[in-house]
Amino acid sequence: MNTVYRWIAAFAAAALLAGSAWAGPAEDVARMQQGWEQIKYGTPAARQEAEFARLLADSEQMAARNPGNADVLIWYAIVESTYAGAKGGLGALKYVKNARKSLERALALDPNALNGSAYTSLGSLYYQVPGWPIGFGDKTRAEEFLKKGLAVNPDGIDPNYFYGDYLLRQGDYSNAERYLRKALQAPARPGRKLADEGRRGEIRELLNKIAEGKK
Repeated sequence: MNTVYRWIAAFAAAALLAGSAWAGPAEDVARMQQGWEQIKYGTPAARQEAEFARLLADSEQMAARNPGNADVLIWYAIVESTYAGAKGGLGALKYVKNARKSLERALALDPNALNGSAYTSLGSLYYQVPGWPIGFGDKTRAEEFLKKGLAVNPDGIDPNYFYGDYLLRQGDYSNAERYLRKALQAPARPGRKLADEGRRGEIRELLNKIAEGKK
């Protein structure tokens, strides 16, 4: 009997390990999402580059085992582009270029995945990355993708935030404020409390900047 119990225990342990190793796309997305939120909004800025580097290494493996899943590709791109922002400098460009490729693949697979997040993320890259000859930044393409993201998810916090930020950078304070206030009133996302609170903090900072600019 002891031998049988030992075999059952060993089998159960192996099953648990296998379940962890063979996590499905939904579990991988959750891991990237939760890791990103914790680093972005719960980790001191001085430590974020190193933490995002570790998350990026894990995310690369998740993307490799889910090459045909748009949700995974979108989050892989978000992690990689955020790491690039934390890293900064010319060395970050290869990461944002790879993030763009991941988002383009995600759009080819499912343009409506994660409520159109690939559109919004691509738009944010196009207005934040330097233009030619350094990078691929393009204001026209940025607005095109941001508007497509809004068309899929018109009331979402991220589509409105990023379009508001884009308009603010173009000097359109009035419309920027309109979209930012709409972002501030966006419904809470289930399981995204930390991200929602952090994003609202960023929105308030931009609204304060607009208020100061009006004085």
